Parts: sequence; C-alpha cells; structure tokens
Amino acid sequence: MKIICIGRNYAQHAAELGNEKPDTPVIFLKPDTAILQKRNPFYIPHFSDQVHHEVEVLVKINKIGKHIDAQFAPKYYQEIGLGIDFTARDLQQSLKEKGLPWEKAKAFDGSALIGNWYDKNKFEDINNLNFELLKNGVSVQQGNTAHMLWGIDALIAEVSKFFTLKIGDVIFTGTPAGVGKVSENDLLEGYLEEEKAFNIKVK
Repeated sequence: MKIICIGRNYAQHAAELGNEKPDTPVIFLKPDTAILQKRNPFYIPHFSDQVHHEVEVLVKINKIGKHIDAQFAPKYYQEIGLGIDFTARDLQQSLKEKGLPWEKAKAFDGSALIGNWYDKNKFEDINNLNFELLKNGVSVQQGNTAHMLWGIDALIAEVSKFFTLKIGDVIFTGTPAGVGKVSENDLLEGYLEEEKAFNIKVK
C-alpha cells in the first residue's frame, strides 16, 4: 500500500506557512514504513527540533482505479478516518530553500499516524465534516472538509491521473491552519465529528 498526501489544501494553512495558493493539488508520497504502529507513541526524531502536527481527514481506497472521474470517485472508498502528518518543519524548510525534495522531512519512520476508520455512511455529509486536534486537552487545530480547496472526490480524480490507486491505499487530504510543534510528553487526541479517532503520547 502507499500513502498519498495532499499539501496546501486549506487556504489558511497555506497562508500561515507563507505559501501561495496552488493551482492544482500538491501531491507527495510516504512509504509504508512511515505508518506509526498501533499503540506505539510518537518518538521525536533526532534530526529535528521542530516537528509539527498536521491533523488530516483520511480516505482508504477499496477498489483499483486509474483515471477516475470525480463523479465516480465515491465508488472507490467506503471508509474515512483521521490522522496526523508529522512534519520536521526545520528540515523541510532547509530542503525547500535548496530546491530539494521533502521526503526526509515528511516521510521518515513513524511520520504517518492513522487513527480509527469509520464507514462514510456514519456521517451525514463527508463534504461538511468537522474535525479537531487537541494537544494536552487544548484545541490546537479545527477544520471542516467544506473548506478544502479540492474535496475528496476531486482529489481522487486528480491523484489517479498520475498513480494507479490500489486497495488499501490511504489519502491524507490536507491540514487546516493551526499546525504547531510537538514536545516530549504531549498528549495528542483527534476527533472526527464526535468520534475520538486517536490519542497518542509524544516521546
């Protein structure tokens, strides 16, 4: 399986990092070794002093597809979830300044937290979903899928132009504003509407 991530899909997040609003979705990949294993804490990597949390709605692909039209995209997923794209922001900035790829800052071991999965029919409207990240009991990121620059179905259509989607692939759909540093002993809790999708300690 592969992890497909979307960058700059919320205008306010792009603005907070000083990035321009993109004309098309920004797409990058994480390897399966980036998945944080269940019940494991997140360990801050030795090569970064500025690891940021980026909470995101996730989509699990359940059907092989290529060049998928957006109107047919709902047939390619049944489950959605919530996770965190951990980002070594200091390393990412250094790499960007040199015009180099981001993988070392975005795709390191344990950088992809995948929480619980839920049947999409559990929710009234997946294009109007509230989600939130709490750090030590304080809300630090709040988002709604209605604020995506590209919605879930549009993302599936765009991604499938370049990559064949396979069963089990996961799409991270982008993060809203409010990203910030994680520190040792932080407790991170994610909510998708009223559902608690994950809680994890930082070490």
